[in-house]
Amino acid sequence: MWRRAGPICLHLTGIAGRRIRRPPQPPAPIATCSTSAFASSSFHHNLGTFRDSTGVPPFRSLSNQAGGDGGIGGECWSCGAKGAFLSCGSCRSVQPVDPAVDYFQIFGLDRGYDVKDTNLEGKYKDWQKKLHPDLVHSKSEKERDFAAGQSALVIEAYRTLSKPLPRALYLLQLEGIHVDEEKTINDPELLMEMMEIREAVSEAGDSETLKKIQSQMKRKLETWSKAFQEAFDKRDFDGAVEATQRMRYYERAMEETVKKL
Repeated sequence: MWRRAGPICLHLTGIAGRRIRRPPQPPAPIATCSTSAFASSSFHHNLGTFRDSTGVPPFRSLSNQAGGDGGIGGECWSCGAKGAFLSCGSCRSVQPVDPAVDYFQIFGLDRGYDVKDTNLEGKYKDWQKKLHPDLVHSKSEKERDFAAGQSALVIEAYRTLSKPLPRALYLLQLEGIHVDEEKTINDPELLMEMMEIREAVSEAGDSETLKKIQSQMKRKLETWSKAFQEAFDKRDFDGAVEATQRMRYYERAMEETVKKL
């Protein structure tokens, strides 16, 4: 399911008036099958297209140096001060984008899956106050271009690290692991569960029912998010990849409920 790149039990009985099949217990071996094999379910369409389900642009090719902001930053192009990172602390000039900087470094974080209690949103807003193109409209064209690039990079980094699935896939990419988003899990029970969830959403007649389904999907997503972290920390990349694929299914199910709310 992956290649290394070069340099709920659902408790919906009574919600939808039906008995819901118990999902498979994690983890289980995975295999691939063509999207057409499950084309009969409209819910299944585009499950393999990560960009569509997350809204996050394709990841940049970045270095494998450790996260955190210690020791990064170069010489300011404007005043020559050392340690200029994204913007210069001395003259406040926006710096050119450095492709060797990873998303964790931007927010001063150690590289890892758990980003709770790191004030990610606050750090994002702080960077935008320094880098947003509207704030450098009176500067040179060169610096305005730098600001546009850095602002876009910070936005991309925030969107990636603030959501469980994009963050997981990004960590795998930093390890040189490419997950084939066009592949699906050949697990009939999981696919049947997805169809039953979709039917429950379709038949739900009120927002309270939809919120209950959404809450159950959130718990399933959290379960597989924890499974990813455990596998990734052990460098069990097969298990980590499987976890991301199942996370994608439950994230998609949550999106279905949001659309109807």
